[in-house]
Amino acid sequence: MPLRLTPRQWGKILRWFLLGLPSARIAAQTGLERRRVLRGLRRVRRAMARDLPPSFSGRIEVDETYLGGQWKNKRQAVRARGTKRGRGTSKTPVFGILCRDGQVWAQIVPDVEARTLLPLIRRRVTRGSTIFSDTWKSYTGIAAKGYVHRLVEHGKGEYVAADGAHINGLEGFWGYLKRRLAAKGGIRRDRLPLYLAEYVWRYNHRHRSLHQQRKRLLKLLALQP
Repeated sequence: MPLRLTPRQWGKILRWFLLGLPSARIAAQTGLERRRVLRGLRRVRRAMARDLPPSFSGRIEVDETYLGGQWKNKRQAVRARGTKRGRGTSKTPVFGILCRDGQVWAQIVPDVEARTLLPLIRRRVTRGSTIFSDTWKSYTGIAAKGYVHRLVEHGKGEYVAADGAHINGLEGFWGYLKRRLAAKGGIRRDRLPLYLAEYVWRYNHRHRSLHQQRKRLLKLLALQP
């Protein structure tokens, strides 16, 4: 069913959305039914998911993280499937790539094995770039794929290597992402990809003014079928 919102209504929704208001308050501010606002916000997040850098080059960080609720709040059946933290957890794995110019890309992945991560790196990072990672075994084959590979040994308490290697930029994004998701009070797993796309977009456009962000989103929405 077509959403049939006027450009003025879209502009109002986007203004309050970009300011961080929840859907119920956006509905109150715009005078629209909440279900229409929710449908509109899904469309906005789908547009954000498409607005990504095509590739990265230069000095690149790669890392993975895990998203999910507090371990103590997990059902017993979930707790039985994995450990509380780290690789092997029952939480949702997310892989990320960050260019040192501040642009980031992130995607939910089925696992963090080399068969999953290396093709994503090859697809997103230009060969010849310098890639920084921790010592997780899945990154072992990066140099063989045509990249310069620099390691940070977190297991030895190293967060900035002697040669200046680090993945602090991406770890900063993970912290930002988890804080924003936590503020939502819990998100259903099937909706997580769109919220991930939202916060990747917000992070990548964090230096733009509210007016510039809204103008870009209006343009993206006009391009949607």
